[in-house]
Amino acid sequence: QVQLVESGGGSVQAGGSLRLSCVSSGILFSIYTMGWYRQAPGKQRESVATITTSGSTNYTDSVKGRFTISRDNAKKTVYLQMNSLKAEDTHVYYCNAERRLGGRVSVYWGQGTQVTVSS
Repeated sequence: QVQLVESGGGSVQAGGSLRLSCVSSGILFSIYTMGWYRQAPGKQRESVATITTSGSTNYTDSVKGRFTISRDNAKKTVYLQMNSLKAEDTHVYYCNAERRLGGRVSVYWGQGTQVTVSS
């Protein structure tokens, strides 16, 4: 079955760094767009960063210049390097895999990993 398993979350001081990892199984990883999303209590889940099969990336404005998404197809893993962390980055972060083929869409989610940034 399909699984996306996140790791690397934790608690850090403002200005610190974390690297999140998401290891996939059960999918042809190389053909999926991968992404990291986050959700705070009472808010909608939002896209933090995505990376396509060709390596094209997108970031939400609040993390540009601080976060970097990357992927290793051989390891079927997507990473999110988080630098210069701020208290506002405190969220549960979710790994996402998405594939579109014509009108057909396949989407998978990890269970999330908590990131807490203390001021």
